[in-house]
Amino acid sequence: MRKLLPLALLGLSAFAQVDVPFWHAMDGPAGRLIAAFAQEFNARQDRYRVLPRYQGTYEEAETKLVAALRAGSGPVLFQAELSFFPRLVAEGQALPLEAYLDLDPGFVADLFAPAWNYGVVGGRRFGLPFNTSTPVLFYNLDVFRAKGLEAPRDWRAFERTALALTSRAAKGFIFVTDPQAWLFEAMVTSRGGSLVQDDRPNFTSREAVAALEMLYRLKEAGALSVRSMAEATFAQLDFVRTKGMMVMASIANWPAAENFSFAFALGVAPVPREEGGKVPMGGAQLVVLKGASEAQVRGAVAFWQYLMEPENVARWVEASYYVPVRKSALPLLEGFYRENPFRKVAFEQVAHAQERPRLPQFSAWARVLAEALERSLKGGVPPRKALEEAQRKAEAMR
Repeated sequence: MRKLLPLALLGLSAFAQVDVPFWHAMDGPAGRLIAAFAQEFNARQDRYRVLPRYQGTYEEAETKLVAALRAGSGPVLFQAELSFFPRLVAEGQALPLEAYLDLDPGFVADLFAPAWNYGVVGGRRFGLPFNTSTPVLFYNLDVFRAKGLEAPRDWRAFERTALALTSRAAKGFIFVTDPQAWLFEAMVTSRGGSLVQDDRPNFTSREAVAALEMLYRLKEAGALSVRSMAEATFAQLDFVRTKGMMVMASIANWPAAENFSFAFALGVAPVPREEGGKVPMGGAQLVVLKGASEAQVRGAVAFWQYLMEPENVARWVEASYYVPVRKSALPLLEGFYRENPFRKVAFEQVAHAQERPRLPQFSAWARVLAEALERSLKGGVPPRKALEEAQRKAEAMR
């Protein structure tokens, strides 16, 4: 009888390689690094093959994913923006991952708690931290120095500063009404408020009204430029061309801003904050979607563990400016932060960071709120009236 040779001697693997399609929303240096991470991970083992694919912005990626899931297709691994993540869990599209995670307690302790904790919904882990950010205040450092101004630490100082920076040629502040109202949420939570209370919309709270009334006053005084997310590029151009002196954005917007030629020194400061105020975390969690085989789930988890190696966390921060999610990566980032101390602002703000509401309907509520902000700041609807209308609409969606 002919003796069969072992598969290894024939140059074949004993296991068929498992493909792990990965949809993400990172372009530029961050997107290129994700491709490099996948290549490196694939090269160092032969069990799994991660296949990253850029799907556009968070919103575009979400739209594509919803369509794919309806068609019974889609990736194994998905980068879910924080407000979209709870919806995937609630609809049963995200798989629980506890059975696939055998993590050393020291590793878990090394993760920054807000990013790690956000992945748990209803006592079960559905998300794995990857890109974590906080909003920051970008400002024209040259003009601040020329006028003898300092970065505002609270909202009263911010309003005074925005007015002081305003001239016939420039607005003091550029405000972007993003679809998830994240930047406005920061203005509310930093006052000690919340957009959700007792699992209900909380758009007419004292803090929310105060935040929108402040923006409205600045608009009426000619100190505010308002842009929608569709006009985000124009907001960047306004800032770069010194038509606006301050703008709030994610720290992760910094690399994209560097594509423009700055004629001034860039300053970066924490979000103005009242005593006890917080800033909402931004970014995304990695989720494994329903329909993945057990081998694909294990491959996705193994890839995430590779991403979490301290050296890779440091590389990710240097390419994307996101906040490092592991404490052990900090020594590797000393040179990066020393080169420009402003780069550390978002990380230092993590001490005051909190998770966004983990409700599946919050994403839809936030869109209603974003529309109300535009009606008020672009259409002249009084702040309280705009927020009351948004509250009613969000309540009706429950």
